[in-house]
Amino acid sequence: MSELLRIAGLTITPAAMPERLLVNNVSFALDVGKTTCIVGESGSGKSLTALAVMGLLPTALKRQSGSISFQGSELTVCSPAQMRDVRGKRIGMIFQEPMTSLNPVLNIGYQIGESLAVHLGLSGKALKTRVAALLEQVGIPSERVSSYPDELSGGQRQRVMIAMSIACEPSMLIADEPTTALDVTVQAQILALLSELKQRMNMGMLFITHDFGVVADIADDVVVMFRGEVVESGTVADVLGNPQHPYTRALLDCVPDADGKKTLKPIDYAWLKEVA
Repeated sequence: MSELLRIAGLTITPAAMPERLLVNNVSFALDVGKTTCIVGESGSGKSLTALAVMGLLPTALKRQSGSISFQGSELTVCSPAQMRDVRGKRIGMIFQEPMTSLNPVLNIGYQIGESLAVHLGLSGKALKTRVAALLEQVGIPSERVSSYPDELSGGQRQRVMIAMSIACEPSMLIADEPTTALDVTVQAQILALLSELKQRMNMGMLFITHDFGVVADIADDVVVMFRGEVVESGTVADVLGNPQHPYTRALLDCVPDADGKKTLKPIDYAWLKEVA
């Protein structure tokens, strides 16, 4: 299997407080055509890790150390211009909340077409044809091309974000909790769409979630993060079937059984005393 992405020893801190480790020595890899899920609760460092890959860390934060290699090239030494070429063209990203990620004053056709114009130089009829095809590909009728974000449902807005992220047929897709704000039925539709697109385009996918139910559905490999560190990683079968770390077991205990017999309960952090 060909390796697509490798993160090694990634450490992120506030620029003004380098002693505070927001992401601490994180390492994992993603292969071509595979899905690696990063799972953990809010504040565990999942999204910061993804933003570091894209070169989009807030200015108040810095990558203190670590390597991010994509298709054999080191991203941490890329210039801003080089990273702009990577983003959207070679690595696509779906952000958590489509209503804040989409520009409310621009129609969806324009927003999907922007990366095609910038990265592929498309214009005129060729651009319109490609945008229409992308909308159809994600299950939105092409006649909605002139619609604005507030004229679409939450699921449709997320589909627009997916169309934008795959517009230039990237080799890798980062999906940052893309189903969090959606109801269960729409979540299932979005996950099925992402799986279909990944298989069709042979993309690697880095999927960020706090939901082990999602992990079980789509992951090949799992990285479990807690307080900025990787506490467990492995294949989905190994991690879900035989979790080794108390935190992984605690997260799995929060997932109800399909028959509803397991009682949903909050995470018990008593195990921290065991590993302190």
